[in-house]
Amino acid sequence: MKKTKNVYPHLALDKAPVDVFMNFDVFSSNTETRLHAHDWGQLNFTQGGTLEVHVDKNRFLLPPHLAVWIPAGVEHCSYNRKQLNYCSFNVSNKLSELFPKQTSMMKVNGVVSAIIDVFRKRKLSIAQTEQDKRLVQVLLDQFLESGVEQHFLPTSGHRYLAPILTYIEKDPTSILSLLDWAGKLHTTERTLARIFQSELAMSYTQWRLRMRYLYSLELLQKGETVKSVALSLGYNQASPFICMFKKFAGETPEKYKQQREL
Repeated sequence: MKKTKNVYPHLALDKAPVDVFMNFDVFSSNTETRLHAHDWGQLNFTQGGTLEVHVDKNRFLLPPHLAVWIPAGVEHCSYNRKQLNYCSFNVSNKLSELFPKQTSMMKVNGVVSAIIDVFRKRKLSIAQTEQDKRLVQVLLDQFLESGVEQHFLPTSGHRYLAPILTYIEKDPTSILSLLDWAGKLHTTERTLARIFQSELAMSYTQWRLRMRYLYSLELLQKGETVKSVALSLGYNQASPFICMFKKFAGETPEKYKQQREL
């Protein structure tokens, strides 16, 4: 039976009320925001879970360590399969001039996560005190200094890649090798490796590893132990999984779990 999507209303404001304001919410599972645009710039990111944002024909997958910058007037929509804590960091047109001119991925580091978590728990949308205004300035500085990141999990409609990517997204624990896929698609392993690099700028192994990282976030959110997640992903022990997770998230899976349980 097809699941009914929950539709989340976008911010109905004519203009930004201040230079920087935030919006916090909990998106339940299977939630979408319909196509819309704002008259100000916006950074979208999550604290736990993965948000899928669509801009034009591009899909941006946002694990907790990445945000997507959407300039003023750019239409976008989003979808999340699992429940997540959502945050938008909204910036006036004046300050938007400091950000990229096009939709871009930006890093969410530990400093940003810690400040946002404080604001979220206080349900603070607009900084009123001098102390809070200084923290907002720190957030701006951190985002601007982080630079632009590449797509975390790029997609392709190439006739060879599309079935591979679709299959792995549905089954992240798949052990099919590139050689296996070459046999299924009646081509060579070398050809597929070349297409992965030319279309996605990464190897098959790198793309699959990123997909497994995203899947591990879901399992950890469900309350599974680090060891059980590692085993589910095909690791014989937890330590290699912990190294992989820390490489992407900047923190251990155990710390990630603890922060989401607070």
